[in-house]
Amino acid sequence: MSELARELPAAPPVAQTRGRSIVITSGKGGVGKTTTTANLGAALAARGARVVMVDADVGLRNLDIVLGLEARVRFHLLDVLEEGASLDDALVRDKRSDTLFLLAAAQAREKEDVATDRMVALIERLRERFDYVLIDSPAGIELGFKNAVAGADEAIIVCMPEVSSVRDADRVVGLLPSFMRPQLIVNRVRPEMVRKGKMLSVDDVNGILRLPLLGVVVDEPAIIIAANRGEPVALDDATKTGAAFRAIAARVAGDDVPAPTALPQEGVLAKIGALFRGRR
Repeated sequence: MSELARELPAAPPVAQTRGRSIVITSGKGGVGKTTTTANLGAALAARGARVVMVDADVGLRNLDIVLGLEARVRFHLLDVLEEGASLDDALVRDKRSDTLFLLAAAQAREKEDVATDRMVALIERLRERFDYVLIDSPAGIELGFKNAVAGADEAIIVCMPEVSSVRDADRVVGLLPSFMRPQLIVNRVRPEMVRKGKMLSVDDVNGILRLPLLGVVVDEPAIIIAANRGEPVALDDATKTGAAFRAIAARVAGDDVPAPTALPQEGVLAKIGALFRGRR
């Protein structure tokens, strides 16, 4: 047995409650799903939870880069699904936390190569070892999205305060299984633009999507700098963004943390909700 395998969380007794499987999705690309997955995982692990992040974006993986773990990836998701490598060998332990792990996506394969039934079985195996299985969903609503959702019991919708992003998020909510009760993170909010009426407010977005508001993340340079460095901003006590992700993690974990305060609605942008309401 390798050193890495000995360090992995052992499978608990059968009677123990399985971990939670949560897909982070949105439909639209570029809204911050991967950054959210990395920061939520880091924040949960910092609380002492055992966390594994699964990059389901086969062919376009980035979660390893955001976490600064690209040099440690030897095997990937499809290696495990096709039994070319063991799960223990494919899991990459984070360099900052003993309880945070990554299962990277394949970079040179296609999403069609993933068998849905095997993906579901893999997530079940991971739930036996970890408190949280966070699944980073690819953009779009095709097979990659379906595979990412198939093994999840919960969903977090990441949405930017833009009309196109809200519309895509609305579409994704309608495609989720009926048993899921998705929660919403409004990402990359710029308060000054909201105040000037040039950006949808959080109230605008949630007036359209009508989802439980899990968190609000303000757009600030710190998150770009952190991602480029491979250092989750959730571990930075000096930034508003880091504080926001830690609050989101606390709410996911069930702590009685106050719901985020939504920025006020501004002008005519609030009326855009009429384009979406009544469709579901």
